[in-house]
Amino acid sequence: MGPITGFHAVVPAGGAGTRLWPLSRAGRPKFLLDLLGTGRTLLQGTVDRLVPLTGPGNVLVVTGTRHVAAVVEQLPELATPDGLDRVLAEPSARDSMAAIGLAAAVLARRYGEDVILGSFAADHVIDGTAAFEQTVREAVEAARAGYVVTVGIGATEPSTAFGYVRSGAPLGVEAAPSARHVVGFTEKPDAQTAAQYLATGEYSWNGGMFVVGVGVLLGHLHAQLPALHDGLRSIAAAWDTAERDRVLTATWPALTKIAIDHAIAEPVAAAGGVAVVPGLFGWDDVGDFASLAALLGAQGRSSLGDDALVLQIDSDGALVAAGSRTVSVIGVPGAVVVDTPDAVLVTTRDRAQEVKAAVDAWRARGRDDLL
Repeated sequence: MGPITGFHAVVPAGGAGTRLWPLSRAGRPKFLLDLLGTGRTLLQGTVDRLVPLTGPGNVLVVTGTRHVAAVVEQLPELATPDGLDRVLAEPSARDSMAAIGLAAAVLARRYGEDVILGSFAADHVIDGTAAFEQTVREAVEAARAGYVVTVGIGATEPSTAFGYVRSGAPLGVEAAPSARHVVGFTEKPDAQTAAQYLATGEYSWNGGMFVVGVGVLLGHLHAQLPALHDGLRSIAAAWDTAERDRVLTATWPALTKIAIDHAIAEPVAAAGGVAVVPGLFGWDDVGDFASLAALLGAQGRSSLGDDALVLQIDSDGALVAAGSRTVSVIGVPGAVVVDTPDAVLVTTRDRAQEVKAAVDAWRARGRDDLL
């Protein structure tokens, strides 16, 4: 159907992916990795999905200064002859509101307050291109009606790893027939509560995707956190000038560190200003090695890297990420073995969420070189 007029995509590319350590490190986090062996990194795959919806030149990536060179190398298509910077570098991590808010303020400065922004994480895996595009098109139409729009991911289990969004009455926007009002957001619940949510049919996972007019977003930000709004506006005013570095240095460190969910989505939903469009596509945030093993298993694979280096015997469901050495796993179903030049991880898929504890423990020992 072609690119959506007036639609710009923002890709926040941050975080260290600590539950995928030692593959994912602070200096080369998971969005820069080809975790599925497709020949494209998670970041590249994200941009590949978005460009048909935005058209060339309408994707912004917001990332930390230490990752700018790698992002530019992986995404040469973001370089355009108009001289506008499409990789926005954050001097330090200030959470998702500052990242998305900066992009919104820069877009407002460049193209006006009426353009629509869609924020999509750099490290998610989506299966079903046509369904994804239809969801985004509906979300854009709901956003044109003045709503902050989120995408509700169909929950496949009562997971405690995700937040939930509760759907209410139909939105009533003709061009977005599946859109509904959002009753509220819930942080990660316990297993019993999550099961109760799913039994109602009113809840979906909060996948962290937001579509909204930049003027609407900045207006809500001004109402909720005026100092953060003003700081981002001042940075955006200087972004395409020689004053950028000076204003960034003076302003960025004092910005409120808060997620967009808490800054905008939750309070605006309470006031009736948030809508949800169901995402009828496969989705995974590749949050740990259990998730990665399931994704690889769907491809009929059980290892990451050179299969010639991996031997598995009586180890159903095991995941091996081989480096330069051979790895043999015998009689350990569900094992996870990750071999890198300077660190080896051995755990199980059942305890994959606990890998972050190893990262914290090595940090406590002063081994930042491993992180």
